[in-house]
Amino acid sequence: MFSAALSHHCGCNRILENRLIFFFIFFCILHSQFTGLSAAKLLVESGLNPVLLEARNRVGGRTYTVQNKETKWVDLGGAYIGPTQNRILRIAKQYGVKTYKVNEEESLVHYVKGKSYAFKGPFPPVWNPLAYLDYNNLWRTMDKMGMEIPKEAPWRAPHAEEWDKMTMHQLFDQICWTRAAHRFATLFVNVNVTSEPHEVSALWFLWYIKQCGGTMRIFSTTNGGQERKFAGGASQISEAMAKELGDRVKLGRAVYGIDQTGDLVEVKTVNEEIYKAKYVILAIPPGLNLKIHFNPELPPLRNQLIHRVPMGSVIKCMVYYKENFWRKKGYCGSMVIEEEEAPISLTLDDTKPDGSVPAIMGFILARKSRKLAGLTKEERKRRICEIYARVLGSEEALDPVHYEEKNWCEEEYSGGCYTACFPPGIMTQYGRVLREPVGRLYFAGTETATEWSGYMEGAVQAGERASREILCAMGKLHASQIWQPEPESLDVLAQPFVTTFWERNLPSVGGLLKFMGVSSFLALATAAGVVAYKKGLLPQS
Repeated sequence: MFSAALSHHCGCNRILENRLIFFFIFFCILHSQFTGLSAAKLLVESGLNPVLLEARNRVGGRTYTVQNKETKWVDLGGAYIGPTQNRILRIAKQYGVKTYKVNEEESLVHYVKGKSYAFKGPFPPVWNPLAYLDYNNLWRTMDKMGMEIPKEAPWRAPHAEEWDKMTMHQLFDQICWTRAAHRFATLFVNVNVTSEPHEVSALWFLWYIKQCGGTMRIFSTTNGGQERKFAGGASQISEAMAKELGDRVKLGRAVYGIDQTGDLVEVKTVNEEIYKAKYVILAIPPGLNLKIHFNPELPPLRNQLIHRVPMGSVIKCMVYYKENFWRKKGYCGSMVIEEEEAPISLTLDDTKPDGSVPAIMGFILARKSRKLAGLTKEERKRRICEIYARVLGSEEALDPVHYEEKNWCEEEYSGGCYTACFPPGIMTQYGRVLREPVGRLYFAGTETATEWSGYMEGAVQAGERASREILCAMGKLHASQIWQPEPESLDVLAQPFVTTFWERNLPSVGGLLKFMGVSSFLALATAAGVVAYKKGLLPQS
């Protein structure tokens, strides 16, 4: 019945009342990023007829591919995928969008204390014995704590209250004995959630790392979250889904009101249209709910939640060069930069898979993005090129042929990137209502995912889950079918991360101190430090 009404009223017979145009539909999905598009796709495949309302004049949300003659194509937003991100890989394959591996053939570079050190693997090596114990214990402890946290309900973790009351900065103060480990731990938070350790709850961050597969999986390029990109750009997938959905996708329809007091839900847009639907999916970051007037008002916990979860801060920057000079020097293009005055903290090679359009992608993260937002684009480019020249030891870095950047903090309909962050105390008090429906409103968005939340994969999971919740409410699915596991992609297989006996069993610095006694430990550490210094190993950390 409602499908027929949609066909009729979205055609030539619009009803005009009080200057507002009414559309009678069955489902309304707000925001056509991956979440909304995935939700609509599943509903259509189930024989239903949804409509998507997108505030922007494009689909894709926090993914954004731009095409121009200088770059061919460039992902200014979400771009990276890897093993275990099976839902987005499945959808990409359906539309014939292929992936390619981010280059990591040559050595990575770790820049610290003004010097560059080549290395292989996900994390820079540490030669200082004391710092090595500290680093090893840091990763091991975060992964061990994460094992206690349920992916679907972190507030139920045995130590949820305790961990949610502290920030990651406070947790690092407890775990780390050396400044080197503490400094790198800060960078680890910056890179993964574009926020500062003092801004985020330990419970939330540990959950975030756990639901992405652990410290190695989330931080690695090879076999990790940054292993691949989509040839031609990530927006191809959203555009292909939107094309398949046809005129169900309505661009430039920013929503300002949702009224559930009638038989149908009324959704009002700023361009003076009203859509009436039986169910509505909100596929937007929680904080953007604040742009919408709800009638009746949202329940207290939901209303307070959306006031308390800010978005991360990041400027994504691509510098283009005439040739891959870094590869000629034996570097792959990945840099881990530990210097407070450096604008960029992490880079990856962004050269096209055929070797054309040499480029380096870098993130200006968290505090640095806020600090440098006031500079001009040209000044940011200059500072980025200068640090690349120092890290790579090449004057060629000072002569780019093109530069692209995107400051996601200025995006009205995103509010930031990559994802919403939970400050201390929020997850345990409000987390349980994150996905809880309110009447005929259902909540999606990558923030509501339980696997790869914050990524494209999480966006797809959230959209499909919200659609199944509605299908369950309609009696078309059993409740046990709402959460469905995804088969592993046969094209992008995940390999296990193997830890050594020593990585599993070496003591922490505190544990060794306790075991040996302070005086004997200091003697051992001094002797080890002398040996390391004579071999030229000590300066690295």
